[in-house]
Amino acid sequence: MRRRIVLVGLLAGAFALAARAAPTEAERARIERLIAYVAGQTGLKFVRNGSAHSPADAAKFLRGKFDKMGEHVNTAQQFIDEIASRSSTTGQAYLIRFADGRTVPVAQFLGDELRRMDR
Repeated sequence: MRRRIVLVGLLAGAFALAARAAPTEAERARIERLIAYVAGQTGLKFVRNGSAHSPADAAKFLRGKFDKMGEHVNTAQQFIDEIASRSSTTGQAYLIRFADGRTVPVAQFLGDELRRMDR
């Protein structure tokens, strides 16, 4: 009986992991649209751990981070919250710095774009 309970628990855990293994193709496409949105920006910098980067470099970085960590998210919003918004090393929030010097958190910047995409 005890073995059966353990087996059922292990199977349930395996199914839960499989269910959360990666985003669907539709969500992956939404994430790719967000990354392409970053790449297509002009006149702004992506600030990561105190260093400013071009939109093209930021998009390349986000795509690489998604390739490494993407199996941990299921939605574009989770991508924003768990991958694209802060350093996994330092915990420091990523920022967008506009040409006028104004900054906003990447979470807000991408969240606004995601809401626009969903309209």
